[in-house]
Amino acid sequence: MTSGDREDVGVAPASFDVNRVRADFPVLRQQVNGKPLVYLDNGATSQKPQCVIDELVRYYTTENANVHRGVHTLSQVATEDYEGARSKIRRFINAADDREIIYTSGTTEGINLVAHAFGRQNVGPGDEIIVSNMEHHSNIVPWQMLCEEKGAHLRVIPIDDSGELLMDEYERMLGPRTKLVSITHVSNALGTILPADQIVGLAHAQGVPVLLDGAQAVPHMPVDVRKLDCDFYVFSGHKLFGPTGTGILYGKGEVLDAMPPYKGGGDMIKSVTFEKTLYNDLPYKFEAGTPNIAGAIGLGAAVDYIDAIGFDGIAAHEDELLDYGTKALSSIGGLRIVGTATHKAGILSFVIDNIHPHDIGTILDAEGIAIRTGHHCAQPVMERFQIPATARASMAFYNTKEDIDALVRGIDRVIEVFS
Repeated sequence: MTSGDREDVGVAPASFDVNRVRADFPVLRQQVNGKPLVYLDNGATSQKPQCVIDELVRYYTTENANVHRGVHTLSQVATEDYEGARSKIRRFINAADDREIIYTSGTTEGINLVAHAFGRQNVGPGDEIIVSNMEHHSNIVPWQMLCEEKGAHLRVIPIDDSGELLMDEYERMLGPRTKLVSITHVSNALGTILPADQIVGLAHAQGVPVLLDGAQAVPHMPVDVRKLDCDFYVFSGHKLFGPTGTGILYGKGEVLDAMPPYKGGGDMIKSVTFEKTLYNDLPYKFEAGTPNIAGAIGLGAAVDYIDAIGFDGIAAHEDELLDYGTKALSSIGGLRIVGTATHKAGILSFVIDNIHPHDIGTILDAEGIAIRTGHHCAQPVMERFQIPATARASMAFYNTKEDIDALVRGIDRVIEVFS
């Protein structure tokens, strides 16, 4: 399995024990509406293992202090843990240097940072930015705002009926006015795994930098930013079993060095006078103000947890679940899966004839089943398929075939109510 296309990996290794994994997630032990919780909304946010929760409690209990520049012991210990988490994340995505790892509040902030600091510097009137038809709103709106400001144009790569990117169209769009390609690695609405290696290669052949939105990729597959050769990679901590309000922007060092700061304030400066401010070195140039220290340390703990389990077992288990769930849902009369690409992550978006997705979600909730309903912050995807919304079951490595069975029974109940 590579960071570009994920191959089917068959049955999960014997070393992967889903019941043991589930025991690490306290929220999964509860009942909702008198039924055992079946959590299938991992595309919105993942649950947190006990080790991440414990790390947050440990930080606030034993070492809470502001990082950097402090001479007292608590500050030094907190700084070591905060910067240690940065190193863990750098290794997790195989970046070349810790200075290429920028802490953010999430994927949305990472994209906005690039739009402001890189986009304003490099995009001008008549220039073009390329996105795809399956982007999350956070990878559309910042570029629209930039294009409006600069008189540039946003171009959209179309997709086919299965949710696959039309690569021939993409290749034809690339040209001398293209200043950036910003595209999802895995679609949050369809589950499509995009051919990231090919997308980057085609852009770089024409000197065009690439940003990959990895929010839905990093929980499910190993990501190697050096192998991908992308210029920017963004993701959120809360979808990687870490705390909310955390995220990462990876950027190639030379690209980040050339960009101006995004925010002004403490820690992003070397010196300040009323005449001139000297900005700090990477990564601190982009980290103004007091950071989410506990969140960053918690994200480091989440990365440790994933590393300990290993993506071989995670990917094999999730592929098995996706195959099982696809077959189970496809057998239900009147149900149609939206997004049937050859390479997918564990997302099953679906519609049922004459039943609104919000009604599906409400009835499933009464059965203790948590899914997401709506447009999933991807309204252009819904428009492409001429539907207002979908019901989306999104899986993680702690889900089971029994969860899928419960979902099928719940859908049968939905159909029964409306029959």
